[in-house]
Amino acid sequence: MKRRSIEIEGFKHDNPIPAASRIGPFVASGGISGKDPETGKIPGGIEEQCALAFAHMRRIVETAGGTTEDILKVTVWLKDGAHRKIVNQEWLRMFPDAESRPARHTFVGLELAGNTLVQCEFLAVLNGGK
Repeated sequence: MKRRSIEIEGFKHDNPIPAASRIGPFVASGGISGKDPETGKIPGGIEEQCALAFAHMRRIVETAGGTTEDILKVTVWLKDGAHRKIVNQEWLRMFPDAESRPARHTFVGLELAGNTLVQCEFLAVLNGGK
């Protein structure tokens, strides 16, 4: 199976890497920040950054041919642990069913570029791995 790069409009990395990569049923994203797709800039507030990061995650997995139900694992990086509650709000919007949520690990207090307050990545298995 050949690897395929996944890109979405309005979200480009500064480095020569795709938003995600797919081989067969597996999709692995790169770092997903809350970059505004209209301006290409990172907004100042955690609420907007987090909402945009989760929206980008949804668009990436859908562009790859899946849905958020195919996401198996999410990793989140936060500058400030107090922002976990904002992540949890977006998390519950995207994954409301407690019986069907991906695994998640959140790292706090890490250095993120510029004014980035949150960044995430995911692993998805599309079509039930078929």
